[in-house]
Amino acid sequence: MVSRIKRYINKSDFIKNLLTLVSGTAVAQALPILASPILSRLYTPQEFGTLAVFVSIVMIFGTIANGRYEMAVMLPEKDSDALNLLALGVIVSSILSILLLIFILFFHDTIIIWLKNADLKNWIYLLPPVIFLLGLFNMLNYYNIRIKEYKSIAVSKIFKSSGTVVIQLIMGIFKTGYIGLLIGFSFANFFGNIKLLKNSLKDKSLLNEVKLKQIKFLAKRYLRFPKLNMPATLANKLSTELTNILVSTVFNVVTLGLFSFAQKMLSVPSSFIGTSVGDVFMQEAAYEKHKTGKAEKIYRAVLRKLTLIGLIFFGILFFVAEDVFAFVFGEEWRLAGYYAKIMMPLLLVRFIVSPVSVSLSVFEKQHITLFWHLGLFILSMLIIASAFIIKLNFTQFLYIYVGVLTVYYLILLIILQKVVKGEK
Repeated sequence: MVSRIKRYINKSDFIKNLLTLVSGTAVAQALPILASPILSRLYTPQEFGTLAVFVSIVMIFGTIANGRYEMAVMLPEKDSDALNLLALGVIVSSILSILLLIFILFFHDTIIIWLKNADLKNWIYLLPPVIFLLGLFNMLNYYNIRIKEYKSIAVSKIFKSSGTVVIQLIMGIFKTGYIGLLIGFSFANFFGNIKLLKNSLKDKSLLNEVKLKQIKFLAKRYLRFPKLNMPATLANKLSTELTNILVSTVFNVVTLGLFSFAQKMLSVPSSFIGTSVGDVFMQEAAYEKHKTGKAEKIYRAVLRKLTLIGLIFFGILFFVAEDVFAFVFGEEWRLAGYYAKIMMPLLLVRFIVSPVSVSLSVFEKQHITLFWHLGLFILSMLIIASAFIIKLNFTQFLYIYVGVLTVYYLILLIILQKVVKGEK
C-alpha cells in the first residue's frame, strides 16, 4: 500500500508539489496553534484586539502593495519577463509605503481618534515597513512558484511563523502586553523573505535582463491587474479587514479580540490546505489553459478534494468548538468558540471557493473579480452599518453576516464553473 501511494505521488507533479507546500504550511501553521494555549494566557482578549486592528490595516494595504502585479508573474513565457515583473512589484510597493508614511506623519492624531485605540499611538509608524515586507513576500512567493521552488516557499513560511511565535512568547513572558504581539508580527515578516529572495537573485544571466524599459513595457502589458484586480482585491480585503476594524469601533476591542481569535484559529485549514492548493492550482490551471484553452479538469479535481476535506473538518468542529476553545485556550475564550460555531458555514464555503477563485486571474477575467469583490464589500458594510443603526448585539450581527456572505460565495462558485469551461 505504501509503495503504491509513493508511485502515485511520484507520477503526479500536482500532488508532489502540493504535498511539499502543504507540509511546509502545516509546520508554519502548527507553530502558532501549538503556542496559542500559552499565548492566550499571556495576552488578554483586549490585547489580541489591538493586534487585530494593526494586522487588518497591514492586510488591507499589504495585499495591494505590488499593484497585484504578482498575479501576472506566472503568465509570461520568458523567466526574464517574470523577473522584470518582480522588480516592478518592488518599485510599486516602495512607493506605496513611502506615501503611507507621509500620510501617517500628517494625520497621525486623526487616525488614532478614528481607530479608537490609543495603544497604537506610538506603534502606527511600523505600518509602512511591515506593509512593504508583506508586499515583497507576495511578489517573491509567486516568482518562486513559477520557478517551482516549492521547498523554499515551505521553508520561508516556517521561518516567518517561528519568528512570530518566538518573539511573542518571549515578550509575553516579560509582560509587555500588546507590544509583544505587535513586534512579533512585524519583525517576523522579515524572516520569511530571506530564502525566497536568494532564489530570485541567483540567476545572474536573468538579472542582467532586468531593464527599466522592459519594466515599463510589462507594466502596460499587464495593466489590467492594477486597474481591475487591485481594486477587486482591495474591496475583498476591506470587506473582511475593515469589518474587523469596525467591530472594534461599533462594539468594542474585547469583542474584536474574541472574534479575531476565533477567525485566526479557524483559518488554519484555509492556510494549511487552501492556500497551498490555490498556489499549485494556479500553476496547473495556467498550464492546462495553455494546452486546451480550458482548466475544467484540474478545477473539478481540486473542488472535489476541497469539499470532502472541508465537510469533514468543519462538520466535526461545529459540535465541539465551544468546549475546545474553553479547554485549550482558557475559560475566558469560550465565547470565541461560540462565535466560531456561528461562522462555520461561511468558513466552509470560503475554504472550498477561495483556492479555485484564482481561475479568474488565470483566464484574465479581472472585471468579474472586481465586480464580485465590490459587491462583497458593499454587502459587508451594509450589514455592519445596519447593526450600528438598529443597535444589534454582536451575535445578531454575526448570524446575518454569515448567512448573507455564505450565499454570496456560492454565487461565485457558479461563476467560476463557467469561466474554467470557457463559457464566460
